Amino acid sequence: MERWAVRIVPRVRRLAAEGSVRFTYKALQELAEFGLDEVDGCEILAGMTPSDGARRQRSTRTGEWMYVFRTLHLGGLSYVKLVIRASCVVVSFHAEMGDLGDD
Repeated sequence: MERWAVRIVPRVRRLAAEGSVRFTYKALQELAEFGLDEVDGCEILAGMTPSDGARRQRSTRTGEWMYVFRTLHLGGLSYVKLVIRASCVVVSFHAEMGDLGDD
């Protein structure tokens, strides 16, 4: 388990429970491909645990940390990438690790 995940996951879960999640257009498209919507996306975030933490990387565009988490969804969704800001989480969803470029 990644040390950063122990700090980040509770914050993500709280923001998801509060509805303080902003989905990028790309994330909404990716959710729709799996037959999911924003409510489903928030439920996925609210169910994450620190052991789901896969990696983090700095965005080449903004310099912010982007956090990647493994997810289990019957439709095939396997990774969530997010950026935590003051009051929102920006989310991108991916089917496999090869899709995890710098959003």
